[in-house]
Amino acid sequence: MVYLLNRLKRGAASAVLAASLIAVPGMSLAESAEGYISNIGTQANLKGLKRVTQKLVAPPFLPKHEQVATGGPKIVEMEMFIEEKEIEVKPGVFVQAMTFQGTNPGPMMVVHEGDYVELTLKNPNTNLMAHNIDFHAATGALGGGALTIVGPGQQVTLRFKADKPGVYVYHCAPGGLMIPYHVVSGMYGAIMILPRDGLKDNHGKPVAYDKAYYIGEQGWYIPNDGKGGYKRYPNAIAAMPDVMEVMKGLTPSHITYGGSVGALTGENAMKAKVGESVLFIHSQANEDSRIHLIGGHGDLVWPGGSFNNTPTVDRETWQVNGGEAVAALYKFKQPGIYAYVNHNLIEAIMLGAAAHVSVEGEWNNDLMEQVSKPGPIK
Repeated sequence: MVYLLNRLKRGAASAVLAASLIAVPGMSLAESAEGYISNIGTQANLKGLKRVTQKLVAPPFLPKHEQVATGGPKIVEMEMFIEEKEIEVKPGVFVQAMTFQGTNPGPMMVVHEGDYVELTLKNPNTNLMAHNIDFHAATGALGGGALTIVGPGQQVTLRFKADKPGVYVYHCAPGGLMIPYHVVSGMYGAIMILPRDGLKDNHGKPVAYDKAYYIGEQGWYIPNDGKGGYKRYPNAIAAMPDVMEVMKGLTPSHITYGGSVGALTGENAMKAKVGESVLFIHSQANEDSRIHLIGGHGDLVWPGGSFNNTPTVDRETWQVNGGEAVAALYKFKQPGIYAYVNHNLIEAIMLGAAAHVSVEGEWNNDLMEQVSKPGPIK
């Protein structure tokens, strides 16, 4: 197999080989779905529903959306392409990534409970591998994964009903070893399904956010070159055997927020002002994480990302399990640079799992004051 992978060329042959790599023994994912989706008991009831188009944007930003839905359920149309590309995760350190829409993480989608998500997924013929999409928010057919396998040069359209409010991961899951390989190569994102009447606090009262940011945490498994550096490959297929050996150790070599170390710091830090409430949506597709906003808190944190859960309050650190997204709301009270980190501080400081929030406004001495500056011990 390694010999074939290393000799793989672009074109029709790539789609054939990619399909053979993802097939369940004797049957592809798509073929395995044919039996049960042909026995239809209930048809989709789309009569009278309005169609709207949502333009996806690069993280950490969210597409334009209403916090409280107006009108009835809608069919929300989206288009997303797949791009296999090289990413520099740290100066001089490269990965052959697989991405949704060219970014890591993939773009955030936002709909309301009761809406229908209608996604057209496109796999350009410039790619080498077959891909699909598994929505943790969806019900049936491996989250849509069994119905969305596309080889290079193909597209597919999937529609599912958003019936569980919350924030959820989506990722590529083409079958077998290709599932973890595609995920650790960067191919995941998140979707937010808002309650139609908006978010509620722990007392059931409406709450709103002034800004929202999506932070996708990614563990990368980059092979060491034996000389103190890291290997570089021409494409994801050539990298696969070595990367899979590193994956067996279960320890990422690098962890990023936004696709590269420091991507959400400095000039690219998330922005806010004193008095603004900010919704942070954090996802992890593979490893667990522990989120902490240094100098701030989680005023409201929705356990497991479900908006049907009563949010917990005044959290110092909150858990994000591998394969889920979690939402936390905080109203900023002081200006300054806040570090937003994985509070496994080894991963934050040494591997890169950190971002910044730059907050403008006036300082409040009643909350914190330097009584005396550093000086000689008296």
